[in-house]
Amino acid sequence: MTAPNAVEMGQQFRLSFSLNERGSNLKLPPGLSDNFQILMGPSQGSSTSIQTINGKTTTQVNYSYTYILRAKKEGTFEIRPASIDVGGKVFESNTLKIQVVKASSAPTTQQQQNSGGQQQSAPQNISLDKENLFLRVALSKINAYRGEQIIATVKLYVDPNIPISGFDEVNLPTYEGFYTQDIEIPQQINFTREVYNDKIYQVGILKKTILFPQQNGALKIEPFSMALLVRQRVKARSFFDDFFDNYRTVKARVTSEQVTVRVKDLPSAPANYLGGVGSFNITSNISSENVTTNDAVTLTVKISGNGNIRLVRNPELKLPTDFEVYDPRATDNVTATDNGASGTKTVEYLFQPRFEGDYTIPSLKFAYFNPSTGSYETKSTPEYNLHVEKGNEEQSATIVSSLRKEDVQLIGQDIRFIKQGNPSLKTKGTTFYGSLAFYLIYIISTVLFVVLYFVYRKKARENANIALVRNKKANRIATKRLKAASGFMKQNNNEAFHEAILKAFWGYLSDKLGIPVADLNRETAITKLQDRNVEETVIKDFEEVVEQCEFARYAPAGGSEARHELYKKAESTMSRFEKQIKR
Repeated sequence: MTAPNAVEMGQQFRLSFSLNERGSNLKLPPGLSDNFQILMGPSQGSSTSIQTINGKTTTQVNYSYTYILRAKKEGTFEIRPASIDVGGKVFESNTLKIQVVKASSAPTTQQQQNSGGQQQSAPQNISLDKENLFLRVALSKINAYRGEQIIATVKLYVDPNIPISGFDEVNLPTYEGFYTQDIEIPQQINFTREVYNDKIYQVGILKKTILFPQQNGALKIEPFSMALLVRQRVKARSFFDDFFDNYRTVKARVTSEQVTVRVKDLPSAPANYLGGVGSFNITSNISSENVTTNDAVTLTVKISGNGNIRLVRNPELKLPTDFEVYDPRATDNVTATDNGASGTKTVEYLFQPRFEGDYTIPSLKFAYFNPSTGSYETKSTPEYNLHVEKGNEEQSATIVSSLRKEDVQLIGQDIRFIKQGNPSLKTKGTTFYGSLAFYLIYIISTVLFVVLYFVYRKKARENANIALVRNKKANRIATKRLKAASGFMKQNNNEAFHEAILKAFWGYLSDKLGIPVADLNRETAITKLQDRNVEETVIKDFEEVVEQCEFARYAPAGGSEARHELYKKAESTMSRFEKQIKR
């Protein structure tokens, strides 16, 4: 059973049932007519899908039953399961919740006839104000402890009657003062219906992030903005316009409001607190409890749970001085979901006993702050009894690669080992100072210094001339913009492709000719190019490229082949400009 999760009073909507077998005696959910008026139904239909994989053909038939309903009153209603008979057995559907809100007072549609003579709704322009189009950061909580995780969801709210055709200039929040971890969401934005302030919106999720506040006090999430491309119907100017759909695309900028999170400081921490805020557990195991002085021992400690596990510091393992200790190695395995960050932090402690005997590997105390209880909790690992026997003196000691020593303890300093190999010797009393190599290096360094001084002075004079700098960089910047156009061409983004080519040409001519972009138009550009003795054929090619790009805004493109030809022509024209325009 499927239906919209939110509808307006007086709005008609579909309640549909789908079944993969033919059934009979469909019984509607009990009490459905108490809250909803059944206007029509059931409309029955079926669909067949045939799939062939590795020579094996499967056929799937789906049967559907559709009702048209209208709500009788406002509120949130649970629709109980419907039932149907299939082969002598009764099957029940799922349950649904539908929220009914007050009807919108502003008319949003107008009726027109389609070619079949039926009435259909055509979208009518509505105001693109903050009530119908806005951004919002939804936080799971606005009062939290320092280090406590908060789920932040960036949502775009759109009136269902506003047709969104694309996005431009998307600037998402940066969350200063927080340690962040993004939650993976689909790249394609899926809009769902949601009720906000007693009004139904189409809501798209732009970003989900787990926030861990790192400072006390009021942390502000500054406003951010984005531009939406909205299709609007053009007002009819003549009698014939009533028979054709005439639309234009406008850019609507939406900005979010500032959001404040109030962060409370943690209480006084115990000695074994390692920065963890959440709910955690700690376990450990040792590689062996019976070893020799030649063996390396690994103590593995695993911290698991939900919270800021990446920010938890490694517990300190205190071992006897008779042990050779290496730096601990820590690895994280953390996943970010709608329930927060969870996973494990594994710390490996590697050490090697030098002498035989019985030793105790002490317990590790791990204290963390649990925000649900507002207090610290401590958990610990068990102690281990390590029995060490004397190893074979002739056996080479265990070599531990990929780890560096934490401390090098000098046990004895009274023996200096004999240096082997071929040492580099020199005559006593000779020095590098005053030698031929010394004077050569001195002279070469002086010459290089003088050369670099004059080169630097020349560069400084050139950089002081802003127009000259822009002139030199014009071709490089234009080439980057053309490369961006090539990327849009591969993505079949027609509008962005033509806009990138126009920006490349106008930006290049502005820098090269010394004309502000605001004062630059086609006539001014052609006049200046003629003054610079640019060939007429090149100027003509420039005009054709600009005309094609501007025309593409108001007419469909000619396909990928036409875009490829236009790109080659633009690239060739830009190259000839660079050769012919005099600096």
